Amino acid sequence: MAGALAGKKIVFVTGNSKKLEEVIQILGDKFPCTLVAQKIDQVPEYQGEPDEISIQKCQEAACQVQGPVLVEDTCLCFNALGGLPGPYIKWFLEKLKPEGLHQLLAGFEDKSAYALCTFALSTGDPREPVRLFRGRTSGQIVVPRGPRDFGWDPCFQPDGYEQTYAEMPKAEKNVISHRFRALRELQKYF
Repeated sequence: MAGALAGKKIVFVTGNSKKLEEVIQILGDKFPCTLVAQKIDQVPEYQGEPDEISIQKCQEAACQVQGPVLVEDTCLCFNALGGLPGPYIKWFLEKLKPEGLHQLLAGFEDKSAYALCTFALSTGDPREPVRLFRGRTSGQIVVPRGPRDFGWDPCFQPDGYEQTYAEMPKAEKNVISHRFRALRELQKYF
């Protein structure tokens, strides 16, 4: 599948310009395909485990685009809550903001969490399997610090660092993040 996609345009399904910018920065100019952002019609909100959700979203996107697609699903998993909010982080964040995410753990000693990013790639051919590329970064949920312009970054502090994702220079975040790790797996595939 990788050889068949080299040199081609792949639709990266996102409506988030910051996410596209970060993905392009991480992949660099050596990535053998051209990524083009495209928002698609409302994809049904799938529920389940992260891999299942990623595969379903990718298959639906490929059906709508009628060609190669790359979709991303990100989870923020609190160990004290058995992995929640997990794939439902988008809705938790919309309602609670970073401050509320931190408050969710107020009654727990364990503030550990992990960020999980899954990229799903389809050639657009429904007979071919969807390929998954995962990246994970462990850290702590902290009182939000830094700019509030990119999701839950202000309340996630990766292990071994004194800064939250939001406080880090983009160049530093982009070589340690869950997204970087997943994209590194995607690059290895090509």
